[in-house]
Amino acid sequence: MALVGRQFPDLDVNAMNEMGDTFKVNVLEEAKNNNKKVVLFWYPKDFTFVCPTELHAFQNAQSEFEKRNTIVIGASCDTAEVHFAWLSTAKDNGGIEGVTYPILADSNRNLASALGILDIFNEQYDEETGLLTVEGDNVTFRATYIIDEEGTIQHESINNMPLGRNVNEYLRIIDALTHVQEKGEVCPANWEEGKDAMQANVKGTASYLAKH
Repeated sequence: MALVGRQFPDLDVNAMNEMGDTFKVNVLEEAKNNNKKVVLFWYPKDFTFVCPTELHAFQNAQSEFEKRNTIVIGASCDTAEVHFAWLSTAKDNGGIEGVTYPILADSNRNLASALGILDIFNEQYDEETGLLTVEGDNVTFRATYIIDEEGTIQHESINNMPLGRNVNEYLRIIDALTHVQEKGEVCPANWEEGKDAMQANVKGTASYLAKH
């Protein structure tokens, strides 16, 4: 079920930072209380392969997100302790040392379940034994959310496990969202900062298409 246009779930989740501190993060409150946008990206597992490339890519773009009044938060279903072990592992050894944004440790899967992004299927309940079994790894797909200052989900996307994300696309989407908020225009296909936007009416569409 698509969550775009809805409030992000109001849940507290354990998180870890590069200093080894465990604390609670509520993504909805981070957006609303700080009057900032949030980009929340989920990855399947610590100490894997595509995942560290994504965490470093988001770290490398931190200053660009900050310019856009946006908080970056990573997330997986690993424990906070495993996050810290990975944060303490050097980049040239497959680790994420140097990542400074918080990483959610949704080990009880409360938030991932609420978002519907877990890799589980074919649930079966055995009445005789009382056992519920599932197929899949019960970890998250590469889901990404952009949440506005009111806590409303403005973007969601989900990649399968082997498909790494393009961080620049999320910067572009945030630019587009900010333009809509500030200018009252809508952003056409392939829009980037500095390009023409358009009025959300028949005349606006016709005028834009006539120029492009």
